[in-house]
Amino acid sequence: MKVAVFSTKSYDRAFLEAANADRTHELVFFEPRLNLETSVLAAGFPAACVFVNDLLDAKTLKAIAQQGVRLLALRSAGYNHVDVAAAAELDLTLLRVPAYSPYAVAEHAVAMILSLNRRIHRAYNRVREGNFALDGLLGFDLHGKTVGIIGTGKIGAITAKILHGFGCRLLGYDVFPNPECQAIGMEYVALPELFGASDIVSLHCPMTAETYHLIGTQAIDQMKPGIMLINTSRGQLIDTKAVTEGLKSGKIGYLGLDVYERETDLFFEDLSNEVIQDDVFQRLLAFPNVLITGHQAFFTEEALKNIAETTIANITEFERGGPCHNQISVERSHKR
Repeated sequence: MKVAVFSTKSYDRAFLEAANADRTHELVFFEPRLNLETSVLAAGFPAACVFVNDLLDAKTLKAIAQQGVRLLALRSAGYNHVDVAAAAELDLTLLRVPAYSPYAVAEHAVAMILSLNRRIHRAYNRVREGNFALDGLLGFDLHGKTVGIIGTGKIGAITAKILHGFGCRLLGYDVFPNPECQAIGMEYVALPELFGASDIVSLHCPMTAETYHLIGTQAIDQMKPGIMLINTSRGQLIDTKAVTEGLKSGKIGYLGLDVYERETDLFFEDLSNEVIQDDVFQRLLAFPNVLITGHQAFFTEEALKNIAETTIANITEFERGGPCHNQISVERSHKR
């Protein structure tokens, strides 16, 4: 099958070509993101392969469907950037990668916790400048601290297991409690109790209408003073302006973000020679107790290999007439 691959970086091409080593499919790589403006590039392709910052709203989907696209192969687990209902109306098949490496994201979340706690990012810069003073680098023992994990699917559960190894007390919130988490002592509680009792809160839930701005002014008011907040899930889970106010007041003592609600125009690009126009993001960078990475939690060799292999397998299943095991339906999207 002829496939237009959007949002392509060198590493995407390398792993997808390796997964397609038998040349079953004709992969044509495009660096730009897929949106209404770039949708013309999909003309003549029965399949388009997309990533998390491609804008797949109703107008874009209609445009590519009119140009012959019948399959959208997502190189991601989440699909909040896709208008699923519009895709169904246009008879577009949506396939995703439901699991690539939950260890990658969980380990990155814990790395952010450790880095923020012990100020590794600040200490690194100090030592390079010949400053070996310890003032301002005081951390705390993770052992005995209470960690609230919101979303205890595969990634949340692995995060819990790692933190259990540090001797943390675990609180969880999920509409479907995970027996694996309960087996290591996690206590499932309501969100207000989780916020009020946790020293650290880590987000591992999908972005839905119910979880949009889950962390806002009301949630922050319920948190312990000096709380550490970690988000490696979806940027829209956090109301950035409310969190900025929380940082200014001292209610939020540490903030670790691998995702950002307005990341589309920032992440995955080299903007080092440009002036970033997002004032809210620039304000976040000014805080010494904020650590931001550019949506790299998933970025391991194992994850990229699994993403590529599953994506190619999904395209092959579709070409052969199915059934497609990783298909997204309107019903499934409503249950996220």
